[in-house]
Amino acid sequence: MQTANTVLMVEPIAFGYNSQTAQNNYFQVEQKEADIQEKALLEFNNFVGKLRDKGIQVITVKDTLEPHSPDSIFPNNWVSFHEDGRVALYPMFAPNRRVERRSDILDTLRNEGFKINEVDDLSTSENEDKFLEGTGSMIFDHDYKIAYGSVSLRLDEGLFRDFCDQFGYTPVVFHSFQNVGNQRLPIYHTNVMMCVAQQFVVICLDCIDDELEREKVQEVIKSTEKEVIEISEEQMHQFAGNMLQVQNEEGTQFLVMSQTAYQSLTPEQIQKIESYCEIIYADLNTIEVNGGGSARCMLAEVFLPKN
Repeated sequence: MQTANTVLMVEPIAFGYNSQTAQNNYFQVEQKEADIQEKALLEFNNFVGKLRDKGIQVITVKDTLEPHSPDSIFPNNWVSFHEDGRVALYPMFAPNRRVERRSDILDTLRNEGFKINEVDDLSTSENEDKFLEGTGSMIFDHDYKIAYGSVSLRLDEGLFRDFCDQFGYTPVVFHSFQNVGNQRLPIYHTNVMMCVAQQFVVICLDCIDDELEREKVQEVIKSTEKEVIEISEEQMHQFAGNMLQVQNEEGTQFLVMSQTAYQSLTPEQIQKIESYCEIIYADLNTIEVNGGGSARCMLAEVFLPKN
């Protein structure tokens, strides 16, 4: 099943700019206002409300003040929840993000009636300075058991291939880049340039500089018979690649994105998406600017079986 009907979201209580992640997340800009947390919380609650209004089940967990984790609003990087009852915990690049891995959050899901058969803790790779940041760094096509991964400091190719072996996915490895000043630098997470939905793929092909790699990615997508909806690098910088398709309890599908992403799309792109599913978008500007992540990063899909 490509789309989950339940998502986990972590409510911020001390959200802010994270200088440790900003080393290679070129989307982040530090704002000096005193009310960053208040604005982020308002955006978070509004976003949760929009999802619940459409019948999508949202499980929210509050962040903790100590230890301080400014990026806890992005849980999809440290955990993923799978249909076979497995949970994966991931190695994180920034030391102050490693404290986001909380066993009590797994207990919350158990209390909600979800079955966890096994917890695969991959985080020991942090000791070797090797990282694989969950569904930020990997984009899954669950129906075809394909995983797309753009190599960066947040995605170690060896770890990615090991994960795919362990969880039964075919890895598609490539490199993607963005303009930063006058340099061409690696994109920190695959999920800012690519989104796989059930019937279509939103992708910034212009970011894949190597022609052979670009062709390989296109061939793999073509083999799944999904329509390619291409976005520009400029649109990617507006988080147009950072989208997630989800469904409600009736099975109605939605593509979730930020207002920034939605406003960057052309009428033709919107029409293509809406031919498959309704769009849900929310104002996440404070979270995007300071955190360097958007709607997709805030959603950890829950595919776990129910008891």
